[in-house]
Amino acid sequence: MKIFHIYTNLLKDTGGETTAYIRNYLEERGCICKDQVDGTVEGIIVLGGDGTMLRAAGEYLGRHIPMIGVNLGTLGYLAEVEQDQIETALDSLIADKYEVESRMMLSGIPVIAGESMAPMIALNDIVITRKGALHVINFNIYVNGQLLSTYNADGMIISTPTGSTAYNLSAGGPIVEPKARLILMTPVCSHTLVNDRTIILSEDDVIDVEIGRFKQDEEQEVDASFDGRHPVNLNEGDKIRIIRSDKATKIMKLSKVSFLDTLQKKMRVV
Repeated sequence: MKIFHIYTNLLKDTGGETTAYIRNYLEERGCICKDQVDGTVEGIIVLGGDGTMLRAAGEYLGRHIPMIGVNLGTLGYLAEVEQDQIETALDSLIADKYEVESRMMLSGIPVIAGESMAPMIALNDIVITRKGALHVINFNIYVNGQLLSTYNADGMIISTPTGSTAYNLSAGGPIVEPKARLILMTPVCSHTLVNDRTIILSEDDVIDVEIGRFKQDEEQEVDASFDGRHPVNLNEGDKIRIIRSDKATKIMKLSKVSFLDTLQKKMRVV
């Protein structure tokens, strides 16, 4: 790999010192760093944290260019390379000593007042939560056209295996090996004791998360977000139809360290 693009979160790399260092290191070894992503770019180096990786995944959706993250934040699962590992990581990229993992993504289609909108794509999760006043949301969950369950909860998280260590984990959901092919559905603060657990579904399932009936004379605001961005306002009867996207994010892995080893290092839970 010789042609790179560096995608930097300048709030993390204040002054751009790490960006400049990486650019100089690569160019001194005969590599090219492009200011824009074009058809010649072979790899994208993302400087920031997991949030920056998510933004890069969305920005370069459909480009099929593998990415690798340099962690300038605190806890990073997607951003694998720590700052003291930068030179070793760059040497491995130049020598083509890496593997590429394909991470599944979700496609969420908002259906507002019966009208289908353009699909939104998420690498981590699609989250539907209340906005403003503290009201419980009534959710009707359909899987492949069949009513699965009704929830009264503060929100609903539909996540990929990659997103299982994000909001899903904070809401009590399980951690899943990121290369797995499945979809997780986790309620946020369920008010129904028998419906407070994560449901794991096939990657081929079609999930409809419908906003149920509001209480009489009660105004509610409900938002759906996609990897924490692109909020869509939902009202009673609106829904988000969620399927596995036909697009994927390609992430470069440099080490043979297993997911469990990474989990132990990041969370110290194993």
